Amino acid sequence: MGHYFDALYLTGYYYTFIGVGQLTAALLLLVPRTALLGAILYFPIILNICVLAYAVRFEGTRITTFMLLANVFLLVWDYDRLKHVLPLGGTDDGRRALDRASRFPACFFGLVVAVVVSVIVINQFLYDIRPGNSRVECTNGCQNSGSAEACHHFCDCIYNAGNPLTRCLDEYQSARRITPASPERSSAGSRSDR
Repeated sequence: MGHYFDALYLTGYYYTFIGVGQLTAALLLLVPRTALLGAILYFPIILNICVLAYAVRFEGTRITTFMLLANVFLLVWDYDRLKHVLPLGGTDDGRRALDRASRFPACFFGLVVAVVVSVIVINQFLYDIRPGNSRVECTNGCQNSGSAEACHHFCDCIYNAGNPLTRCLDEYQSARRITPASPERSSAGSRSDR
């Protein structure tokens, strides 16, 4: 992750452009009259951050996912204003709109609760190893991994050798297959590999 941010910083004004875009979206979100415009501007920003966090196995994947969901909530909240520019449907009569409006809060609340629980559960079992933001953070996770030697090799591969994440993950998986794991870890590992 640090290499990514270093490279991004070295792009020059693109780094500044991203920051100005984020601040502009934040200021627009603070003012009720411009909140919808802020939510529209913020959506591609937070979607990009969320996908990046999952792609590099960043520790903040839950937080970025919840930020993305909060932005989707703001966009859904103003659906009546957005539906005229979205290619999602035609016109409907007042009775269908009233019926849908009366069911919307309960359905939406249930969906939000289900998605939040899903994000927490999926993130708990999504990755068996994460590089963390520093070597110390990476090696701290090795104690409970069940395959400490393979985990330490992974951390060395990332932080000492400076190899790409995919290469270090391949080496970690190979080392895990060679290194015998403890009985409870092997059953947990087979469950998370599915």
